[in-house]
Amino acid sequence: MPTFAAIDIGSNSCRLAIATVEQHKIKVFHEDREVVRLGESVFETGEISPDAMANTIRALKRFQKSVQAQPVDRVRVVATSAMRDARNASAFIAWVKSATGWVVEVISGLEEGRLIHLGVVTHEPGARGRCVLIDLGGGSCEVTLSDGGRIQSMVSMPLGSVRLQQEFLHSDPPTADQQSQLHSYIDREMRKLERKMGRPAAPLVIATSGAAAALAEASKHPSMLPKALAKAAKMVKKSTTTRRISTKIVPLETDIVSVRRLANKLVKMKNSERMAIPGIGPKRSEIIIGGAFVYADILERLNLKGFRYSPLGLRDGILAQMLSDADERASVHKAVEQERWEGVLEVCRRYNIDPKRADSVRADAVRLFDAMERVHGLPEDYRELLSAAAMMNEVGKFMNHQGHHRHTQYIIENSEIFGFSPAERTTMSAIARYLGKSRPDAMDRPMRSIPVEEHSNVGRAIVLLRLAVALNQNRANEALQVAVRTYPKRVLIELHAGRGGAELERWMLNKEAVYFREIFRRDLVVELA
Repeated sequence: MPTFAAIDIGSNSCRLAIATVEQHKIKVFHEDREVVRLGESVFETGEISPDAMANTIRALKRFQKSVQAQPVDRVRVVATSAMRDARNASAFIAWVKSATGWVVEVISGLEEGRLIHLGVVTHEPGARGRCVLIDLGGGSCEVTLSDGGRIQSMVSMPLGSVRLQQEFLHSDPPTADQQSQLHSYIDREMRKLERKMGRPAAPLVIATSGAAAALAEASKHPSMLPKALAKAAKMVKKSTTTRRISTKIVPLETDIVSVRRLANKLVKMKNSERMAIPGIGPKRSEIIIGGAFVYADILERLNLKGFRYSPLGLRDGILAQMLSDADERASVHKAVEQERWEGVLEVCRRYNIDPKRADSVRADAVRLFDAMERVHGLPEDYRELLSAAAMMNEVGKFMNHQGHHRHTQYIIENSEIFGFSPAERTTMSAIARYLGKSRPDAMDRPMRSIPVEEHSNVGRAIVLLRLAVALNQNRANEALQVAVRTYPKRVLIELHAGRGGAELERWMLNKEAVYFREIFRRDLVVELA
């Protein structure tokens, strides 16, 4: 029974979740959270301050004690908006590595949204239908339209609570000029959101993160309601539509009128007044104003009636992703596989790749991977990386046929392909890079981005893809059948050609024989059957 730990280093707080796998599902048994305000200095100066670094390191060391107390099989540490923006992010990553041994993975806003979506649809039954997901953190806000458990569209905006506070709201309470600047900035991002999503007509809106929890609870408090409603609320028992989160009762349903009313009230209050409101408290009172206006504007612009708060978030998506990677029988594994495949197809469509030709190369690459398993000895996850690299190996031709492999490497590494981490995209881009006359070298820029211990695996995958490309030289030949036989000192590839023949493919395969021998220490023999 494997155990996973997920750590989310956000712009406002760090979160830890430790879970076991029971009956192919994630069961969280330990959670922790600490406000560190990592992004506070980033959004003001562009760098993480020494104090913020030290506070975060202390929190991570405390998390590490919890992780070490359990038989954890894998730890994944993910950082978001503040680390994306910080000029000195590499220094902080090195400090975390030195202090804990953990490698911090800085993810994009869209990957953050994808993981949050994965966590929500995995654990929230209602999220399987058409719904909008809103996650507003310290540095960014991700809005996702989902239907049938699959992402239809997504927008990541620089509208985090800490970011807005640091950039616009410097007075207590904010001045009229500060409010005007804030609204202008939010309005600019809302126009982008409207262009991307229009009116999604979703019956369900799910909001995650601490800002949503604070607004959900505060909006229901009698002090925040009109007098008539406040009087009625006192006569009604606590709603049954609640969920206990970190010892607090948080109302799930919050309507747009309540959110807008709350935002308009909060902006007129001093910090001391805001921190006295149940649900907000001293740790969120300074940063809640911007978040409240963002939520109100999103709901109004997308014509949504309100939101339902969910305690799920990025760490749940990280755990779901780890489950998918480790357990092929888990339902989430199929969802992630589908997500990855759709991401690859989207890149192919964007760069005008012939899907029939690309899929033929992919099929041959996978066939060679399976048939030569004892020869290449690659880890199983390379099968999918090789498959994706094969599918996208010609995207660079969209930019220029001359040197298109270099362009292919750049496009794959820098494209947002849902389901693949930055490290996986880097590996795929290197596999697709060396299909011409060049050979991978440890000092090449694509290879320098890959851990040294993976260089051998990447080199072997490159050879397999080169063979797959060689098998697809004659585009008019659709009847070519391939049989692979492995022997202690050689690998035999038999080509069973149709009317078009297979001389060109045979010639191209023989050109790879020297490189094949160099990598696998076996002869490559090609025969026409």
